Amino acid sequence: MSGRRSRRGSSRPNRRTGTCARTVRAELSFCVSHLERLLREGHYSQRLSSSAPVFMAAIIEYLTAMVLELAGDEAQKLGYRRITPQLLDMAIHNNPLLNAFLGNATISQVAPGSE
Repeated sequence: MSGRRSRRGSSRPNRRTGTCARTVRAELSFCVSHLERLLREGHYSQRLSSSAPVFMAAIIEYLTAMVLELAGDEAQKLGYRRITPQLLDMAIHNNPLLNAFLGNATISQVAPGSE
């Protein structure tokens, strides 16, 4: 077989049933079904809207993209080619909105002083 198959579902609707995954329909990278399962198992409310996990996946994807973009800008400014935990920490703490939201978050240092 030529070509690699991805581990995720197809980006096209199923030929037989015409259905496709909610993640594909919403054009998101974070899995909507996984977030729905986590919300249901967490018992955060008695009822769960069908759009709640889609909205949550979109928010998480947006925040991830924002943090990675800011960390990439920090890396470019300092002349690094990789995003390190230190750069993620700098990006979060230099942005007032992210600092208010993630100010108490701990970013683990996998190998301190390995630069």
